[in-house]
Amino acid sequence: MITRPMQDEYGAYYGRYIDLVPDGDLVQLLAAHMQETTKQYSALTKEQEEHRYAPGKWSVKEVLGHLIDTERIMSYRLLRFARADETGLAGYDDEAYVAQGSFSSRSVSDLLEEYQCVRLATIALLKGLPEESWMRKGTANNSMISVRALAFIIAGHELHHRKILVDRYEI
Repeated sequence: MITRPMQDEYGAYYGRYIDLVPDGDLVQLLAAHMQETTKQYSALTKEQEEHRYAPGKWSVKEVLGHLIDTERIMSYRLLRFARADETGLAGYDDEAYVAQGSFSSRSVSDLLEEYQCVRLATIALLKGLPEESWMRKGTANNSMISVRALAFIIAGHELHHRKILVDRYEI
């Protein structure tokens, strides 16, 4: 079982995501989150899919695209560090990624299919990691971070955005 990372394993910014993750088996939580997110998005009307809670904010479909991109990036970082790759990794601009993602031109069902593929790949990666790799660390965006912190960030980042969908988008 993947244990919760200590605060010295990640930058303070990521604590807001890690703190959202409930105790339990992280792999099972990620699988359950996939089902819940899929259910949440599958119930949307066409109008809700394009909704923005304020001018300049992402549409609901763009939020899903952001979740996909971010999980891919965090999983890539996790893989590199788990394999003891000490090469520092660059950060990324999530606003620029969403702007170039063309998520509004895709259907929610298509985005959900991609999201599920990414999530299943993340779960498979986590299941296959040897125990000694969980405490390995690397540098991304000029900050040190552990493999297990990245796994928790993936889970917490999704919960963060699902809460925003409820609180701000009223979905």
